[in-house]
Amino acid sequence: MGASYQECSSLLLQNLKVTIKESYLIFPSEETLTHESKSMFLSNVDQILNFDVQTVHFFRPNKDFPPEIVSEMLRMALVRAMDVYEFLAGRLRLNPSSGRLNIDCNGAGAGFVTAESEYTLEELGDLVYPNPAFAELVTSQLQSLPKDDQPLFAFQVTSFKCGGFAMGISTNHTTFDGLSFKTFLDNLASLLSEEPLSTPPCNDRTLLKARTPPRVTFPHHELVQLQDSDTTVFEATSEHLDFNIFKLSSQQISRLKEKASESVSSVCVRVTGFNVVTALVWRCKALSLVEEEEVDDLEKESTILYAVDIRGRLDPQLPSSYTGNAVLTAYGKAKRKALFEEPFGTIVEMVGEGANRITDEYARSAIDWGEMYKGFPHGDVLVSSWWKLGFAEVEYPWGKPKYCCPVVYHRKDIVLLFPDIDGDSKGVYVLAALPSKEMTKFQKWFEDTLC
Repeated sequence: MGASYQECSSLLLQNLKVTIKESYLIFPSEETLTHESKSMFLSNVDQILNFDVQTVHFFRPNKDFPPEIVSEMLRMALVRAMDVYEFLAGRLRLNPSSGRLNIDCNGAGAGFVTAESEYTLEELGDLVYPNPAFAELVTSQLQSLPKDDQPLFAFQVTSFKCGGFAMGISTNHTTFDGLSFKTFLDNLASLLSEEPLSTPPCNDRTLLKARTPPRVTFPHHELVQLQDSDTTVFEATSEHLDFNIFKLSSQQISRLKEKASESVSSVCVRVTGFNVVTALVWRCKALSLVEEEEVDDLEKESTILYAVDIRGRLDPQLPSSYTGNAVLTAYGKAKRKALFEEPFGTIVEMVGEGANRITDEYARSAIDWGEMYKGFPHGDVLVSSWWKLGFAEVEYPWGKPKYCCPVVYHRKDIVLLFPDIDGDSKGVYVLAALPSKEMTKFQKWFEDTLC
């Protein structure tokens, strides 16, 4: 049975007692700033991701690298990084004639903040649990700047009483997807060690430009036009949500894979750890919406969404160093009744078929759909996986992070997958945020499926 972490919420620190010491802009080197300002094209995938992603990277004390030394090293390395990631010092702009967003690479600067907490790292408690107070460790808005001149990228270094520290990074999602952000962190680690970039970035977003004329050659059930829906899975909700974390060990995931293999009929679908965990989440989320004795609820359709990296799926392939959002939304669609009655392997098969669907032509069709209809992903639940992105594997001069996590907000239709903090690299934490009644049923079906 997966361990439930819901009971930890009452023990969390509500206030990390963080004091901002310095807050200012940093800029690319003078050599880069001499270049003329230029506009950076954003793909149709980038266009729909105009919101901030905030991550916190916690580090244990290292006597050779106290926080004040680390802060200065990071500041200098980020200046050098912006010479090749010049869009990080730019500003998001809307082209009034085309209605498209682009990045004005004007060298206006990125945010850099130093801060200190009155607590030790250990006093923060269980870092796995999504403490809303972790938002104090990240800066996305610089108070000294007007709203239309906020940076796309801001970096905060917060020291703890024990000598440990946290790197809080806020990036507008138009700048990176998960894989390219990991590459950025690897490159930052290289610069901190005064070594060449591990992977020089490819900043050419026109590689994912729509065709002329655009051609939609597939139905795209995973997308909806703006005028057809007033909410997206990315939006936060104001209603009260229970946060619950379920831990799945590598042994439990192996058992789920064995269970799925008994009934998977397609040789084209791989029974992977991600597919079985996503199938488990889909079943639980769909059935959490079913009211007892409401037969009609079982007849309703449920759609699961998850991101698929398309770098290697295109022809020709995108460079692995592509910095933009090279992900598309895969989907599975079924009636809740099927998710209740069908063997677990059948649900895994439906999940796996979502990724298999995304070929070069399907990807180009989805990008062209965005050119013609201006929409966004739409479904009942989106699984956002941080499980194997490898942020905690980045080797900085002061060592690897103790833990990395996003700052979590109230989004009931997004379920997050996190890596284990205890060294079980094949284990995973499943974070769900749901209204109390739905959470009770989600937990019931989670345990039922595992048993």
